[in-house]
Amino acid sequence: MKSKKINLKAWLLTIVFMIIFLPLAWLLFIRMEGEAPSVKLLPQKSAIGISQTIQIHVSDIKSGIKQVRLICLQDKKETVLFERDFSSAGFLKGGTDHTSDVDVLFEPAKLGIKDGRAVLHLAAGDFSWRKFGKGNRTEIQKQVIIDSVAPEADILSRSHNIAQGGSALAIYRLSEPCIESGVQVGKNFFPGHAGYFSNPDIFLSFFALNHTQGKDTRIFVRAVDAAGNNTQAGLPYYIKGKTFKKDRLNISDRFLALKMPEFKLSDSEDTGIDPVEKFLKINRGLREANFKTILKISQNTENQLFWKGAFSRLPGSARRAGFADHREYLYNGRVIDQQVHMGIDLASVKRAAVPASNSGRVVFCSPLGIYGKAVILDHGFGLFSMYAHLSRIDVKKGQVLAKGDILGKTGRTGMAGGDHLHFGMMIHNTFVNPVEWWDSAWIKNNVMTKINDVKAGIK
Repeated sequence: MKSKKINLKAWLLTIVFMIIFLPLAWLLFIRMEGEAPSVKLLPQKSAIGISQTIQIHVSDIKSGIKQVRLICLQDKKETVLFERDFSSAGFLKGGTDHTSDVDVLFEPAKLGIKDGRAVLHLAAGDFSWRKFGKGNRTEIQKQVIIDSVAPEADILSRSHNIAQGGSALAIYRLSEPCIESGVQVGKNFFPGHAGYFSNPDIFLSFFALNHTQGKDTRIFVRAVDAAGNNTQAGLPYYIKGKTFKKDRLNISDRFLALKMPEFKLSDSEDTGIDPVEKFLKINRGLREANFKTILKISQNTENQLFWKGAFSRLPGSARRAGFADHREYLYNGRVIDQQVHMGIDLASVKRAAVPASNSGRVVFCSPLGIYGKAVILDHGFGLFSMYAHLSRIDVKKGQVLAKGDILGKTGRTGMAGGDHLHFGMMIHNTFVNPVEWWDSAWIKNNVMTKINDVKAGIK
C-alpha cells in the first residue's frame, strides 16, 4: 500500500513537472533562440552623389525585429540617417514585425557630410531573450565615397548639322570616368564610345534623328558618373526639316496567294484565316517583332571603326523606293494599312551579287520575317548596315568583311513582290537615311574632318 502511495506521488510530480516545467523549457528554448537578424544594404555601389536613396532590408523570422539603426561615420563624427524601435507583441511573444523594408533619402551636404571617404554602419537587433534580454544583433559596414561634383563634358566637335532622318557625329571629353555618357536626342539616347582616340577620356558618339523628329528636338550631351551625378552639355546643332514621299502599294489577290503561304502564324490562327487578315497580322505584328530583333542586335557594337570612305550602293541598280516613304497599302481600292519604309529598295538583275557596302563584322545572317533572308553588318561604334530579301546568304556570323566582299544575292524572300535589295542603315536604335553614307563629301564634312581636327588637337 505504501509503495502504491509513493508511486502515485511520483506520478503526480511527473505530471506537475510536465505541466509546468516542460512548457517553460519550451518557451525558454523558443525565446532564447540565437539566430541574428538578416540585413541588406542597397544599392551595392560604393559612390554616393548629391542625393541617394538607400534601401534597408531587415528580417528576423523567429523573434521579430526590435530596432534598426543606420549611421554615417566620417572623421569620427556620427550622423544618424535612420533609427526606429519596433513594437512588441508581448513579453512572451516577441516582436510584431518580422520583415522591414525602408527607403532612406541620403543627402550628404544637407547633413554636413563632406565629399570624401565615409562609412555606412547598419545595425539591427531582435526580441530574443539572449544576452539578458538584449537579443541577437547584426551589424554591417560599407565603405563609401561621397562625391557631389558632377562630371564635366567638353564638346570638341564644332558644328552638328543634321537632317530629319539623318546622322551626325559628336566628339567630347569627360573630366572623370562615367558609367554612362552619350548624346540625348529627344527621348532617344545614343551612347558614346571611348577607344578610337589615344586619350581614353575622349569619346565619340554617332547619333541620329528619326524620321518623325523635327526642328524642335532637343539635342545635348549627357554624362552620369559612378555616384549618379548627372551633367548636360549644350551641343551646337542645326536641324534641317524634311518632307518624306507618300506612296501607295496595291495588294492583289495574286500577291496574297503567292506570299501568304510563306509566313506561318500559330496553328489556331493559320487555319482558315482570310488572306487579307493574315497580311495585316504579318505587316503589323511580325514587322514590329522583327524591329525588336534588330534593336536587340544593335545594342552591342564594337569599339572599332571598321569602315573607311563612302559606303557603296548595289552596283548597276535603280532605286525603287526611298527612305521613310510613307506607304498606304490598298486592297480593292481601300486603304487597309499604313507603314513607313525604313530603307531604300534597289533593283538590278535577278539574283545580283550583293557586296558589303563597307567593311564590317557580320552580326546577323538568317531569315528575318518580313525582311526574308537578311544580313546585318556592324561597322563599329553603333553604325550598322542591313541587306534584306536575299535569295541566298554567303557569309557566317562573326565573319569580318572588307568593302566589296560578296555577302549574298538579291531575291524576293520575305514580304517582297519582286527581286530587289532592301538596304538599310542604323545608328544604334534608329534607322537613318543611307543616302548620306553614300556621299563621300558628306562623310568628309560631317565625320572625318571632325575626327581629324580632334586628332590634331591631341598631338
